[in-house]
Amino acid sequence: MKLEGKNAVVTGGGRGVGRAISIAFAKEGANVVVNYAGNEKAANEVVETIKAMGRNAVAVKGDVSNEEDAKKIVETCVNTFGSIHIIVNNAGVSKPGMLHKMDVATWDEVVNIQMRGPWLMVKAASKYFMEQNYGRIVNVTSVAGVVGTIGQINYSAAKGGVISMTKSMARELAKYNVTANVISLGIVTTDMTEKISTDEKLKEIYVRRILLGRYADPEDVAPAFVFFASDDSRYITGQLLCVDGGYGMT
Repeated sequence: MKLEGKNAVVTGGGRGVGRAISIAFAKEGANVVVNYAGNEKAANEVVETIKAMGRNAVAVKGDVSNEEDAKKIVETCVNTFGSIHIIVNNAGVSKPGMLHKMDVATWDEVVNIQMRGPWLMVKAASKYFMEQNYGRIVNVTSVAGVVGTIGQINYSAAKGGVISMTKSMARELAKYNVTANVISLGIVTTDMTEKISTDEKLKEIYVRRILLGRYADPEDVAPAFVFFASDDSRYITGQLLCVDGGYGMT
């Protein structure tokens, strides 16, 4: 198994893409901290699924944009499993609005969770990575952060920032045998994309933009996270991988 003996933190791990990542990691042998912000029931369900597979897991509530919460999430992994090897910054929120109508609070909420959150999580984990001379960081961006989007300037700005932030992480931590990579997702069928997944008119518009002609299921994108979390990617760092069905090309 590719992640045997490894301990991972997955932010936003209770639902959607995070759920699929958490379970995929466990299938490959990892113990997992499943972070959640509000849906305790969903996070506990993921934990029970992982435990039924013979792996260890724990759910931890926390707002990744809060420094003390970020520390708590990382330290839970270290205190529960003995160390931390992998961190996936997947937690996210979308609060759409046109740029001339968006208020500062809406801007701040999205940017704080999508961009400050990954920085705080890696900041908390980095001392452990440096001490053990090993770590895997996998950040999540979006096609919106690569090509921009209408009505989501906060989300696009934050996701674009994640790309350059990941490259800086890669440069700073490479001497400690820590890799940092970023995966760009297109439209994945989750709670966040429910509107464009269920509205037939919107679905027709968006599916036409995807070369492979369909939205992704969370299980379609999880293998890319396993790859970057494993030693199969040991000589890859600072890179952007688009797992979007070709959306970003159109």
